[in-house]
Order: sequence, then C-alpha cells, then structure tokens
Amino acid sequence: MILQASRRPRMPMYSPLPVYAILLLLSWPFSSVPICSSDNRLVAGKPLSPGSVLVSQDGVFALGFFSPYNSTKNHHYVGIWYNDIPERTVVWVSNRAAPITTNLSSANLAVTGSSDIVLSDNNGRVFWTTYNSININSISVEAVLDNTGNFILRSLTDSTILWQSFDHPTDTLLPGMNLRLSHNTLPLQHLVSWKGLHDPSPGEFSYGADPSSLLQCFVWNGSRPHRRSPVWTNYLYVGGFNESTIYMALHHAGDEVYMSFIMPIGYFVLLVRMEIDYLGKVNLLIWESNMSAWRALYAEPQHECNMYGYCGLYGYCDNTEVVPVCKCLEGFEPRDGEGWIADGFSHGCRQKEVQRCTHGDGFLVFPGMKVPDKFIHVPSRSFDECTEECRSNCSCVAYAYSKMSNMDIDGDDTRCLVWMGDLIDMENHTQGGENLYVRTKRLQGNMRKIKILEIVLPVVSSFLILICVVPIWIYGSRVLTGNQGSMVVWERMMRRDTENYNEVADSYTEFPILNFMALVAATNNFSESNILGKGGFGNVYKGTFEDGKEIAVKRLRVGSVQGAVEFKNEIALTSRLQHRNLVKLMGCSIYEDEKLLIYEYLPNRSLDYFIFNDTRKSLLNWPTRFKIIIGVARGLLYLHQDSRLVMIHSDLKAGNILLDAEMNPKISDFGTARVFGVNEHEQRTNQVVGTFGYMSPEYAMEGIISVKSDVYSFGVLILEIVSGMKTGTTTPKSSCACTHNLINYAWSLRKDGKLMDLIESSIIEDCSLAEALRCIHVGLLSVQDDPDARPLMSWVVASLDNKGIELAQPKEPMCFTHRKYGAGESHVHDMSLENLKGC
Repeated sequence: MILQASRRPRMPMYSPLPVYAILLLLSWPFSSVPICSSDNRLVAGKPLSPGSVLVSQDGVFALGFFSPYNSTKNHHYVGIWYNDIPERTVVWVSNRAAPITTNLSSANLAVTGSSDIVLSDNNGRVFWTTYNSININSISVEAVLDNTGNFILRSLTDSTILWQSFDHPTDTLLPGMNLRLSHNTLPLQHLVSWKGLHDPSPGEFSYGADPSSLLQCFVWNGSRPHRRSPVWTNYLYVGGFNESTIYMALHHAGDEVYMSFIMPIGYFVLLVRMEIDYLGKVNLLIWESNMSAWRALYAEPQHECNMYGYCGLYGYCDNTEVVPVCKCLEGFEPRDGEGWIADGFSHGCRQKEVQRCTHGDGFLVFPGMKVPDKFIHVPSRSFDECTEECRSNCSCVAYAYSKMSNMDIDGDDTRCLVWMGDLIDMENHTQGGENLYVRTKRLQGNMRKIKILEIVLPVVSSFLILICVVPIWIYGSRVLTGNQGSMVVWERMMRRDTENYNEVADSYTEFPILNFMALVAATNNFSESNILGKGGFGNVYKGTFEDGKEIAVKRLRVGSVQGAVEFKNEIALTSRLQHRNLVKLMGCSIYEDEKLLIYEYLPNRSLDYFIFNDTRKSLLNWPTRFKIIIGVARGLLYLHQDSRLVMIHSDLKAGNILLDAEMNPKISDFGTARVFGVNEHEQRTNQVVGTFGYMSPEYAMEGIISVKSDVYSFGVLILEIVSGMKTGTTTPKSSCACTHNLINYAWSLRKDGKLMDLIESSIIEDCSLAEALRCIHVGLLSVQDDPDARPLMSWVVASLDNKGIELAQPKEPMCFTHRKYGAGESHVHDMSLENLKGC
C-alpha cells in the first residue's frame, strides 16, 4: 500500500491527556521558550510568534520556533517536530541556512497578502519565505499543518495547494512524502544532513538519485559518492517491524519518478522516518514507546567495508563474515598483496591470468550480490537476450538481470544491466541481493565435464582425507593429552547432560588437545612469576613455547566441582565463538586431575589492571576508554544476537575484559555463560553465579537471567570506565552504603546537574565531554531496575556509534545489597530472600 500525503489517515499515538501535556512541558529539552497551545492553521493577520505552536489535528506533529538542544550557538529556527513524544525530534526546518540570531521576540511566521509564508522580524529582515509559484494578491490563503507532518499553503477558495513542505525536504523522509528522483523540468530532490548533532544548517552529506540513472541512489559527501544503494529491482527493503516489512519503492506519475514508503496495512499509528544524519548514515527509525527511544530498523553504511568503492576494482565486501571484510572475485587476486593484508584495499584486485575474449566464454554466477556501479541499462530484454547482449560483446565483463513485475517506469518491466568496464563497489549478503554474471574462460563445450568433476572431486578428496585423518586422530587423542585414560575423562566431560549443566546441544569440539608436559615447560612449571591473574576457580599463567609463541593458560583448581562445570561449559561455548572482541580459545589439555584451557596471549592483561590502579589508569586516555566501551558493546551484541547461539555471559566485569597490544578489548571467561533457545527470552535458576556489584537486581534477588542481565553489567562497566571508580568502593556522596554506591553517586551528580564531576580528572582535559556524557547516559539507561526499560545491545551499539540517535531519560534505580558477600568477588550461592535486603 502506497501512502500518499493527501490520503494517509493518522491516529494519535497517545490520548491527548492533560497530564501528558504537563509532563511534555516539564521535559521539554530544546528550548526555554514557553509553549502555548494553538490550532493547526495559520491565516493572514494572525502570525505565529515564539512561544506558540501549530499542532496537527491528530496531535502527532507540531510546528513552531525552536533552538537545538545543547547548542552552543544562540540560533533559533522554525521547524516541524513530533509533538507527542518526550524528546523533540525535528523532521523539517524552514530557515536552516539563515537562523535567527538576535531579538527572537520580534520574529514571527505569517501568511502575507501576496500568498506567501514569510519568516521575518519587526525590522523587516526576511529569514525565509515560500516563494510559491502562484503569486496572486486577490486570493485568500491559509497554511495548515496536516496529520502527515506536511505544512501546506493552500487556497481557501478551491483548496489548491500553492506550496508544501513535502516538496522541500530537509534531512527527513516521512511516510506519505515523495522524494523526486526524475522530472523533465523540476530539479531532483535530496535529503541534506544537518551540519552537526545540534546544528540544523545544511551539512556535507546528501541522499538522492544518481543523476545519470534513477535505478540507484547515493549518499554523497559533497560531490564524492559515500555510499551507494543496491540497484532497484521492485522494492528496496529498508526494515522490518514485528512480522511486517517496510519498503521503499519507485513510482511513476506523469513526467515524475519518485520514491516513497510502502508501509504495512494497518500500521498507521507507527512513527516511522528515514533520515540522513550528520555523519552520512541513512537510518530508518521507528519510535519505541516502551523505551522512549528511536530504534534503527535499517542503517547504511553499517561498516567501513560498505562505503563506496572501499574494496577497490573487482573486490567486494563480504557481509556474511562476523566482521565484513574485502575479498576478490573468483579468478582475481589482490593487486597489492602486502597492502591487502594490512587492510589497504583501495588498489583492488586483478585477473590472475589475462585471457583473450572468445565466443566460447561462459559466465560465472555470484549470487546474493549488490551489483556494481557504472552499468549500462539495456531496455526491453529477456534474460536470454541480456545474456547474449554481453556474450557477443568482448568489452562486456558482466551482466545482471531482473524481472520487475511491479515496476512501470517507462513502461518497461525488465532490467538488463551490462558492464563494459571495471567492476566497482560490490557486496554480497546472506539475504537479498541478486545474481551477478561475470565473464570467465570456462568453455561451454566442456561445461558438462567440469560439472561432473565438481561433483566427483570433492567426494574423492573427502574419502582420501578421511583415510589419512582417522588414524592420526586416534593416535593423537591418546598421545597429546599426556595419558591414555584421558579420552575417557574427555568423553564423560563432553557428554551431553542437560540435567546437570547448561550447555549447547553439540557434543563435540573442534580445537586441539595439547600436550600437558609441553604446557608445564611453557609456564616454567606453573611458576608464581608467570601468573597473569587469579580467579575463583584457578590461576591464569603466561606460557611461551620453544618457537617463541606466547599463550595464556588457565589452570583449574584440582578438586573444584564448579571449576569442572566451568571448564566443560567454556570449551563447549567458546570454541564456537569468532569475534574480534571475544578472547580466542586455542585448545585444552587434560592430565589425570589437571584441566587446562589455553587462550591467545593478550599482553596488556585485563581492564581492571589499569582502570583501578592510581599509577596505571593515566595510561588510558579518553579515546582508548571509548574504544574499549565500543568494543565490549560489539562483543556483547555478537553474543546476544549475531552468533549462532544466543548467549548470556552472566559475569561481565572489568576483570573479564582483556586488552591486546593495541588496547582493543576482548571479553573472556565464559565458564558461567548460558545458552538460550531460539524462542527463549529468560531463564530462572536457584544458583546465582557472578560478581556482586555487576549483577542485575532480578538476577541477584530472583535468579532471573536474560540478555538484559548482561546489559545491566555493561552499564556498571561504562560508569567504571568513565569514572575510574570501582563499583562497591566508597564515593564522596554515596547515599547508600551498598555495592551499588557508584550508581548512586552517578545519580546524585545527575540530580545536582554535575555529571561532569563523574569523569575521571586525569582524562577530563583531553576527552570529548559530549562523548563521555553520552556514555554515562547510556550507562544509566542500562542499569535501570526494570529489565524491559533497559535497551538492547543493538540499540546501545547504534547509540554509541551514531550521536544523532536521541536518548531516552533513565529512571533512577533502587539500591540493594547482600549480607554475606562483599563486592568484587565471584560467587555461587543459593537463592534465599532472607539473605537479601534493601538499603
């Protein structure tokens, strides 16, 4: 269903209660100007002054004067924003290039006798005007803010639209709004970003159609392409809500081609918008009323790899990897091998063998691709005709084809694209994309033989490998562990036993079982001088093999039953995790009662080694701390959402964040982690395992664990990183002597308007205050008592990456403690409410 501006019904998201109106005024974040009520119309002789607003009939949109929140400039604008949500979100600005800088009280917005809307002051200075094309003094007009958020100037005689804001977009596209991509006489329309987070003036980035082809859109950084959309087929998927999907589609009306939203039927109450932010990212956002925040359904570019031409000629961004990386098309290799290894992809790829074009050339298909830029559109071709179009021309290096049954542009429902030059700006995806056919030297007459070989060779190879590997595996499993009985221990330990352990369904692992005596030698017989850290279930030692390779060896305490459970759990889980912000498990060893886990060695130890030491904490400047926060957030997002298993860490703390040579963070210690089923949202346990001070209230007091438990721990961790204080330590203004006094201290500063005092003094001079305060804000949102009020890690990562996302206001958490245990120690204990008390 295509939602047109004049036909789109709109239902209010909230009932127009007086109480809500009062709360809205109390929480007004953008301006100190008092807001007076008004209707939705502006007529001649009754201008709109600062302090008054127009409100659409359904109460969703408002128009008036505003000054951006947190702006350091005394600039004022007239704009349109959502009226019924707590934090103002501006969707259109009239005078963004000419702000009102002085004497705001004399400014007004008025309908003039010349049938225009004019923003001016008493001195006659004009800041903005509509300049509508019909300038007739004799007609009566009015300006109306309608329910779609469109500000319309129309004739009172016949309702002819003389001008409308939807024809002059700023940085936002709303449902019911068209973005013009092609027209015989009128200019193309673009969304133009704000210049900064708090600066509505036109920024560097814009979004709109390719001037040479309306089949694709670009984000431009000035005149340079920054990001290219997939080429249109029928629709462009931009996001999903519940079980419904939101698309952008192309439409043809007269001599105009435009793009607009296709919304799911019945979802008129949704607040949805597309924006281009000041960083050049295009976001599709939906308002989540339960979180009082905007949630991103779609964002591009998501990674550096997704930026225009990042992988060079004949290179493509592989989005199927955990972290998208550049790869060469099959048959191609990096032009600069050393540079490619060092993440320098701009030189791209080249053919391994330069071959002459022949009539027998075939085409290698690459499915799921975002097809390259710089194509030639050949109209009115069938698939076979498109193939022959490329095959018969030796200059043609590739082609793609789509049948567009729902598209009527120029009356042609076919889309044959051919490439006559180098291929640039490609990506592949796990979902979506299309087939790209690239010319290859596979001779058509030999295709049948090749296909047979493709089937037979893998089978024969697998059989030969099996014959070779099985004897080696049998021998190695007996020798490498150090004793012949260890395989029995291993099999018992790895046997699936869901009654006793929380583990994955798989009953095998895929990493080495290392020689115990070799590990003894590498750690100097587990010397005290080699200890990197001490935990509740054993010590971690540094080890160095004869070839110089360094490792970290976790030696579980002999006889520890819980330690054996953690050992088994960590192998089963960590061996299946691959992410740059998770520590890598390299192997294990079992010898009699000894159980060892071998990890990659990270030279900078753990975060608490630096952050809580008065001497070493100065080594962590703000950019490093922010990098650690972002890295931990991405690691948690991978565990919660992007890995093959939905995993809860359950003991996230500074001591479990390890740092590599470049101070990149890696989450470690998955011994107490839990795996959730596909449709499982929380679990309840009688044994709470973790560290007090980092535990969420519902987990510590009720044994309820979910992804929101990790979010809570992450919130505590953020406050520690920014402040340099350890949760559970004494703080100057703690209102409650319990393990959560760091949180209480942060809240007391927030109430006093002194949150900057929470930032550690050694970094405050060279840190980005806005960035640090945003991190504190996200931290306080994450430690709210109600799990449903805490954000998901996907929102956290997006909010830290994108400063344009508005943050909800957090609710103050309660304080609780435990009689038996102090903060900073890991515990396993039975749940009994008589052992728990509030402060």
